[in-house]
Amino acid sequence: MRSTWKGAISFGLVSIPVKAYAATEERDVAFHQVHRGDGGRIRYQRTCTVCGETVAYAEIAKGYELPDGNSVILTDDDLADLPLPSKRTIDVRSFVPAEQVDAMFFNRSYYLEPDSTGRKPYALLREALDASGRAALVKVALRTREQLALVRTHGDALVLETMLWPDEVRATDGLELPGDDVELRDDERAMAASLITAMSADFHPELFTDDYRAAVLSVIDAKVAGHEVVAAEPASEGGGVVDLMVALQASVDAARRARESA
Repeated sequence: MRSTWKGAISFGLVSIPVKAYAATEERDVAFHQVHRGDGGRIRYQRTCTVCGETVAYAEIAKGYELPDGNSVILTDDDLADLPLPSKRTIDVRSFVPAEQVDAMFFNRSYYLEPDSTGRKPYALLREALDASGRAALVKVALRTREQLALVRTHGDALVLETMLWPDEVRATDGLELPGDDVELRDDERAMAASLITAMSADFHPELFTDDYRAAVLSVIDAKVAGHEVVAAEPASEGGGVVDLMVALQASVDAARRARESA
């Protein structure tokens, strides 16, 4: 892996030099847009809507559109001197209970690797976080933008979880969600609890695979080999409305059979 960022975790008088590595990667099948007739790649040119000319990348600036439709043009020089107090520093602001941070705030994950001089304080911070059940709430500048983030433990590693700012997480206002207007019977609650119990299991993500990606690659392999692609039968979308208790009971029975046969 190649590091994407280098800096230090800073809290109190302690500084731990670290490198950040992307902890995740997209594994989707990538497609290019091509000309159906001859397979040539489709290219796009940057053109100006005012003069109609093709614009070189060096002549492109950032524009912020105002409510009246006009734009304020900003250059790289305009943004170069903006204050970024956490530049090259993972600045710890507090240590918070890890379970209080809703996963909805998480954006991207990075493994943190200590420099040779930071191995001992790195191990100490990792052990202290594990023992306390807390994570470090931090600020850090990545790609010229300051971000809220969390430093937590993941096995032997510390992980930097970049986060969305609070005003970037939408509220549920406007959604028609069930509330006191929905009456639930005790037997329905009990059956739902039985279904959860019957289907309970430990988290083993390695047991799951991306079946859609595998199917797409199979289609590509068939095309390369010159074979006809056979369309799969569409999954049934089910019939009409099913009684809730009947559906719950059937689901519990099926889950129990699956567990017994495993």
